Amino acid sequence: MSARRRLILWRHGRTVWNAQLRFQGQTDVPLDEVGVDQARRAARMLASLQPALIVASDLQRAADTAAALAAVTGLEVTTDPGLRETNAGVWQGLTATEIAERFPDEWAAWHRGEADVRPGGGESRLEVAARAVEALDKAVAHVGPGETVVAVTHGGAARTALARLIGLPQEVWGSLGGLSNCNWSVLSEDGERGPGLWRLLEHNAGSLPEPVLTEEG
Repeated sequence: MSARRRLILWRHGRTVWNAQLRFQGQTDVPLDEVGVDQARRAARMLASLQPALIVASDLQRAADTAAALAAVTGLEVTTDPGLRETNAGVWQGLTATEIAERFPDEWAAWHRGEADVRPGGGESRLEVAARAVEALDKAVAHVGPGETVVAVTHGGAARTALARLIGLPQEVWGSLGGLSNCNWSVLSEDGERGPGLWRLLEHNAGSLPEPVLTEEG
């Protein structure tokens, strides 16, 4: 049996909006000083996994997080807009409290994990998962047996892609916890369950436990 490829879903470092519990979505908010430090620290650990390829969302906070890993591995970073965070329409820039006050029913459905809700009139989790998995499939196709891809993305995009990759029914996607800033999940190809499916080996891994400030960022 050939060695199985690995896929690392790595969430970007912290931003000011993460710290303020603002829904970032596709707003291009940069890393703050804490986020820069998180990226550098996590990059040293992820480098030990000897990635063969780094792909990132083209939003600045993800691309800059990926650059920290590139600096210690010598790899180049490929960006793919398919790995962007959820487009959350009019919710972007609002705090969780503001969204709950203005859109109580939609916010409650979103927090229940309903995959077809369109936050702020934007993208559903189903749509985000479809484009993110397409981007991940393209990246994995460029590495050989036993090699590792690190994909730098966002909390919501990572969570929905992970649910799709491991074959969870959409009605239980909400059972997956979020990723803390600069933490990651590790997946391995799962040939026993069929093509295109992956096995979750680690989730929300990192050096020390960090709070999940807000996942959609």
